[in-house]
Amino acid sequence: MTKAILVVDDDGRNRKLLETLLSLDGYAVQSVADGAAALAAVAASPPDAILIDLMMPGMDGFEVVRRLKADPGSARIPVVMVTAIDDEASRSRLTAAGVAEVIVKPLDRWHLKSCLERLLP
Repeated sequence: MTKAILVVDDDGRNRKLLETLLSLDGYAVQSVADGAAALAAVAASPPDAILIDLMMPGMDGFEVVRRLKADPGSARIPVVMVTAIDDEASRSRLTAAGVAEVIVKPLDRWHLKSCLERLLP
């Protein structure tokens, strides 16, 4: 069965890159440009995993994760934060929020692939 991945990023180039890489690895990919659209997409059809950018206008990645983890319907979906921010305080905050993994930009295709293989056996 094909696993579904939701990509959430306000940058269209980042969304396209992730869509391409994930499609090459056999995932069904849906992408959205902001946090509100992400919450709506998850409510309509929960994916197997979510890749989300941390820094987005309006609702940032922290807030999206907080809302996802507070909802019993989406609390168990693994969330991977894709971000350029890589400091210990942010990593601790992300882990405490329930993020399964942090992938630092620029994106490494093989790290992404192994991360998803671990999260989606």
